Amino acid sequence: MKPSHTMPPPLRTPGRRRFVQGLAAGGVMLGLAPYALPARAARSPDAPAVPVLSGTEFNLEVTEVPVNFTGAARTAVAINGSIPAPTLRWREGDEITIRVTNRLRESTSIHWHGIILPYQMDGVPGISFEGIPPGTTFVYRFKVAQTGTYWYHSHSGMQEQLGMYGAIVIEPREAARAGAEREHVIVLSDWTDDDPMRVFAKLKGMSDYYNYAQPTAGDFLRDVSAEGIKGALDKRRMWNRMRMSPTDLGDLSSATLTYLMNGTTPAGNWTGLFRRGERVRLRFVNGAANTFYDVRIPGLKLRIVQADGIDVDPVSVDEFRFGPGETYDAIVQPTEDAYTVFAQAMERSGFARGTLAVRPGLEADVPALDPRTWLTMADMMGAMGDMGDMGGGPMNHGAMNHGAMNHGAMNHGAMPGAAMDHAAMGHGAMAGSMGGAGMDHAAMGHGAAALARPSTTARHARTEYGPSTDMRVDMAKTRLDDPGIGLRDNGRRVLTLADLHTVGGPMDPRGAQREIELHLTGNMERYAWSFDGLEFGQSTPVTFRHGERARVILHNDTMMTHPMHLHGMWSELEAPDGSFQARRHTIPVQPAQRVSFLVTADALGRWAWHCHLLLHMDSGMFREVVVA
Repeated sequence: MKPSHTMPPPLRTPGRRRFVQGLAAGGVMLGLAPYALPARAARSPDAPAVPVLSGTEFNLEVTEVPVNFTGAARTAVAINGSIPAPTLRWREGDEITIRVTNRLRESTSIHWHGIILPYQMDGVPGISFEGIPPGTTFVYRFKVAQTGTYWYHSHSGMQEQLGMYGAIVIEPREAARAGAEREHVIVLSDWTDDDPMRVFAKLKGMSDYYNYAQPTAGDFLRDVSAEGIKGALDKRRMWNRMRMSPTDLGDLSSATLTYLMNGTTPAGNWTGLFRRGERVRLRFVNGAANTFYDVRIPGLKLRIVQADGIDVDPVSVDEFRFGPGETYDAIVQPTEDAYTVFAQAMERSGFARGTLAVRPGLEADVPALDPRTWLTMADMMGAMGDMGDMGGGPMNHGAMNHGAMNHGAMNHGAMPGAAMDHAAMGHGAMAGSMGGAGMDHAAMGHGAAALARPSTTARHARTEYGPSTDMRVDMAKTRLDDPGIGLRDNGRRVLTLADLHTVGGPMDPRGAQREIELHLTGNMERYAWSFDGLEFGQSTPVTFRHGERARVILHNDTMMTHPMHLHGMWSELEAPDGSFQARRHTIPVQPAQRVSFLVTADALGRWAWHCHLLLHMDSGMFREVVVA
């Protein structure tokens, strides 16, 4: 049932500023007393806020712990009593053993995000194993075959949102390529005092429940001043007809979230120490359940040297955006006493922050949040939106697939999963994504030349025309050089996917043998997310032939950015011309964007593939992958 109100209720106690910034010493509490002093208050100022474990043998215990981030006592899920969980330091080539004991009253799991290992060790209940029942211990054992910055988290229910995540640092056997005298691991996350399932229920009832930045009368008057009364009315009419909001950049906001840096609220001010002139390596991990962060350190250039654990050709930027699941390593060389590490949420309702300083207790100025930027038609409809914007008037939304298409002519009575004859509809051949086989261009007589470049024609699956999809994009753009909404032309040098070039090139010299196209789909009114209009449970696995080299195209038919994570195998991002760009384990796909990557299917077994926004994954944007 939808809530009776049309807008979320105003924030109450604690006050909005306190809720967004949290308590100065908020976090895990000592002992079991619900109002005990926060543990961080008991630490010495120069002690690390997050424990570090190293070696080859690890014992991890999953428990409930009392926490207080905002002035309200709550219960979290922690590993070894710490949020974030202990940072695990491994060494390339070692075989490690990790014993995970579950002290919860429900099943749990740990997924080693981005780690290449046997599928039985991947830690996804129902896919790679059955989970870890209460009161039992599961032993993970595998050889470490990579280096870099990664992370681990629960893959059970909402435990990740409740605090069950931590960083992994894998040291190379040889010296690191980009050396530094000091390093800090910075895990960004988000916390809600509300029950995550209650948050989910609110979104199911009203998808913009937490969007406090709806267009206002003042916005309308500004549009009248800039575009005239007709242009302003057309703009409002356009968004109303689509039943969408131009400010809906993220599902959640500071209306329910407190943004954390290494488990510390903005008021708590996590601090990392340095000496002037040192090169400091910052290992950034986005362990948030639902937040894209835009990260910068005013006054310092960030020299990006690693993306998703893999060395890249260094590139100097002022700022970078990353979504849940992604990691970036940056080298900085501070010369002043203190700098603010500033990470603002993409929807600009709040921020996480900390300080780099020469001694404890110092702070630097905290910048104001950037203004929120509205989505444009180009963000909504790709190249077709560009044409509409250039025309200066409202778009023909029937042509934009918002419901004006003749569904009766599409034979929707066919069995789910059957192929739709897109050639007869003028869309070209069907991608075959229902069975996961994809469209085999070589078998269709096109030969290897046709696979040298990613295809650009949208091939919508028949199931995209069902109730789980309220929007389709026919002319998606491939713009790897686009930093994204809110970061364009902001006066700062912002990292883009086009800036990333993995050192050493692709790991497999072969080109694509076939092409698989999957569409990222959703229905905002129903708060439903899916692949090709099919939520998990309705879809069949995507199947790779063992050893094959396949191209995957992800086509985003929604108005939100999705960080897509394929377990077990590397995703080698391509430029539009088919040339190799960067090796990733998590790829953000912007609204109305079409990206492609190559996969070498060298990992036998069952794997998961999903959006790493937890609520999107939980509502259906999840697919099983089988390599056989």
